[in-house]
Amino acid sequence: MGLNDFWLHSDGVNRVLALMLLALSVGSWVVIVWKWRLLTRVAHDVPRSVAAFWQAASFDDARLRVAQFDREACVLPLLDATLLPLGGTLAAAGERHQQLTRVLREAMQLVLRRLQWGQVLLATAGSTSPFIGLLGTVWGIFNALSGMADGGPIRIEQIAGPVGEALVMTAAGLAVAIPAVLGYNLLGRRIGHIEAELEGFAHDLRALAADPRA
Repeated sequence: MGLNDFWLHSDGVNRVLALMLLALSVGSWVVIVWKWRLLTRVAHDVPRSVAAFWQAASFDDARLRVAQFDREACVLPLLDATLLPLGGTLAAAGERHQQLTRVLREAMQLVLRRLQWGQVLLATAGSTSPFIGLLGTVWGIFNALSGMADGGPIRIEQIAGPVGEALVMTAAGLAVAIPAVLGYNLLGRRIGHIEAELEGFAHDLRALAADPRA
């Protein structure tokens, strides 16, 4: 049985469920491919940007050096956060290192929010697709058995075909969920490594910017 036959023999509910699975599959693969390329660049650029910063003679020179390597702007927001004017506001309350902790934390959250974009879609696809497929299977079996109830004696040949068609939905749900879960875990691990590097740099940057001799 081909996909065309499955579509022709499906009712409105199964068609809607199939379209939902298709949308989740396409969305998941777009996110996986796009984020893999993005995180590959970031994982390559962040260590180079940090190294360029520490090799600079001054802060202004360091920012120019970092801008040459930081293609996805993951390190530059941390540098810019240390230059924000805080005078005359509640953000200026407390000691200098407390102010820096606050602005660097906010800058880190903005960067991580951008890196984590799409993770919710992958998690949603991975967790809901099997249930959508199972619902399609149950609905298909229900329709098949209901149609046979008034048709006299039921033979196994009459059941095997419709049930096999209904089980396609379960397979489709798993086919959508497995790549989404794998992508979520692999991309999440890469984000975690990048976050650790940025946190370490932010800690060192705070100590440097809080030093009055810097």
